[in-house]
Amino acid sequence: MQYIDLHVHSNCSDGTCTPEELVDLALEAQLVAFALTDHDTVDGVARAVAAAQGKKIRVIPGVELSCEYQISPGRKKEIHILGYNIDYTQPELLDTLAEAAAERDERNRKMCKNLRDAGYPIDYESLAARFPHTILTRAHFARFLMEKGAIPSIDSAFKKILAQDGPYFVMRKYLSPENGIRLIKKAGGIPVLAHPLLYKMSVSELHNLIIELKSYGLKGIEAMYSRNRGNDEAFARKLAKDFDLIITGGTDFHGANKPDLEIGRGEGSLRVPVMLLENLR
Repeated sequence: MQYIDLHVHSNCSDGTCTPEELVDLALEAQLVAFALTDHDTVDGVARAVAAAQGKKIRVIPGVELSCEYQISPGRKKEIHILGYNIDYTQPELLDTLAEAAAERDERNRKMCKNLRDAGYPIDYESLAARFPHTILTRAHFARFLMEKGAIPSIDSAFKKILAQDGPYFVMRKYLSPENGIRLIKKAGGIPVLAHPLLYKMSVSELHNLIIELKSYGLKGIEAMYSRNRGNDEAFARKLAKDFDLIITGGTDFHGANKPDLEIGRGEGSLRVPVMLLENLR
């Protein structure tokens, strides 16, 4: 059996491996393909594709777009839309991602100030110097503070000081799901809802989400995922079947930022079979 990984991050977003290192790791893991799906950026795709030239590994150009979904009049949720086989040079996609990066940068400056005012050893200039040439995310905040000895672990940072309902968090503007899916389709890609069970929605809320996203052109659901538990995968597969959607799968590999995951191997026995590539045609 041959295996793939359709959800991988590099240090161009919140992973710790370069795009080139990901190619080497995928080869060591004996994968035949992986998708580079960095958060809100395609900066690493060309590098990964170039590094894979002449090697027995295929790099699928991808992206993971952060979108804001309105569950009810007073309740919103950040959701992620994966885009596969995208044209990573498409002008509107690049312009939109550049705007999102600028807006995220302003948010990060405000969060740094909030944390520094509360006594944490962090400032934007030092954070940016520690992680240059990347899209800064909360994972970078957490790693920076851990390295400074201010927190015991990345996980504790997300639970105690970087949580969305915490006192230091600053909301940023997000794409709407409609615009996110439209961008992926305009770039020739296949839009897929990432890790649907992480959103902690009720069954009816998930159904409503999928119905709305499908009206915009959603094509699939990430049914095989590292953080699935118990019957989660079976439930996600049933969602895909009920709504006539393809399934994909991936580890959500982030390198040292998620040290319990390996590229191509998630928690437990997760391995994504190569036949799922057929769904991305």
